[in-house]
Amino acid sequence: MQAGSDEGNWREDCAPRRVMEIFATKWTSMILHTLHAQHDGAARNGVLHRSLPGISKKMLVQTLREMEESGLIHRHVENTVPPAVEYSLTPLGIRFVGLVELVYGWGRENADALDQLQVRQTSRRKV
Repeated sequence: MQAGSDEGNWREDCAPRRVMEIFATKWTSMILHTLHAQHDGAARNGVLHRSLPGISKKMLVQTLREMEESGLIHRHVENTVPPAVEYSLTPLGIRFVGLVELVYGWGRENADALDQLQVRQTSRRKV
């Protein structure tokens, strides 16, 4: 926080904290990025699962439900047998993709700095 900044800007529901909620669960930002960068904004559940190495089916379904509830994605069920479910970015989701892409771009450009970080006990990063 900058000296002289308004403490009220940092209340529990402030905009910066709500933005960081997008990144608090790594899969939310990764799903936004994957839908945008790999699938032109829409993909079926199985395609998404194959596009996100390391995510369990349970975690994918849970994250997709949370993203749908928050308005980042839309779930469309096609009337087929078996039913086909497609997830697509909403206008709100598209707005957040820009932020995700900025952060991911920064990560790619600063991979050397990320490599200098000490590995945390909870990290899955290989040394």
